[in-house]
Amino acid sequence: MILGITFVELAITIGVLLLCGVLAGFLAGLLGVGGGIIFVPCFYLVFTGFFKIDPNIAIVVATGTSLLCMIPTSISAARSQYKKGNTDIEVIKSWSIFMLLGVVVGILVSKVFGGAWLTLLFGSVMILNSLNTLFRAKAKPAFASLPGKFGQSIISFCIACFSSMLGIGGGTLTVPVLNACSVPPHKAIGTSSAVSLFVCVPGAILMLLTNETPAHAPIGTYGLVNVLAAMCVVPVSYLCAPLGVNVGKNIKPTTLKRIFAIALFIISARMLYSGLSYYLQDTQTVTANTQVQEQVLDNNSSIVENN
Repeated sequence: MILGITFVELAITIGVLLLCGVLAGFLAGLLGVGGGIIFVPCFYLVFTGFFKIDPNIAIVVATGTSLLCMIPTSISAARSQYKKGNTDIEVIKSWSIFMLLGVVVGILVSKVFGGAWLTLLFGSVMILNSLNTLFRAKAKPAFASLPGKFGQSIISFCIACFSSMLGIGGGTLTVPVLNACSVPPHKAIGTSSAVSLFVCVPGAILMLLTNETPAHAPIGTYGLVNVLAAMCVVPVSYLCAPLGVNVGKNIKPTTLKRIFAIALFIISARMLYSGLSYYLQDTQTVTANTQVQEQVLDNNSSIVENN
């Protein structure tokens, strides 16, 4: 036994985490996402499946760990996209302050309401996002251009707020927003890689330093970040991000959108199922406990009547 699990389970856990890093890094470069859409569900499944951690704790730690893991992945993807001229620096400059504010608010909200509800929120938001992207892959942009400064400040704040709450880098929400505002897909993906940095860096710092470590968190957890899991996935994700960038430049924009949507839908559906299962199980437990209490009261009443 190592870390409370068998050697076989440990080997499988490490293998899953390494594969998670490969997929997250590749998708970060290919689609401009920070890797959180892979990290969060994988960490959640590892924590609950192998370490038997309560889902309420597992989802919050998975979120914090995801933000930490996305820092090197986002740096690698952002550098590659910038070198290829796919980054809109003006958008980054105008969004930066509001994204930082959004991250702080998102972390505070997740800290107050954190738990299994984040699983449902992640699955629901991402499924809607994936369906919109999939069925509108060839649709014309909804707007001719990005809105004015006030509108962009609201957009950037909301993207950062939701992304930090869900443990995703910001690219998952940034790409469809920029596409809807007539920003070319490759430019939207490149810009979203830089956006991820403004979400995952401050988000990871806040999750690591401003929270107490849960009593039953997985071993290697500090604050709401599991450092051991991060050590497994960060190196391979960093190395695989440039590969995704190189592959993406040879793919049609419409195809990129569809790949993004399908991958997002599969992962989100799994997360939504996990969240619903937890709440259904919790409801059944409450019902069973209520029935037991009622039975005990009935038995006590019968004893009193007989006496």
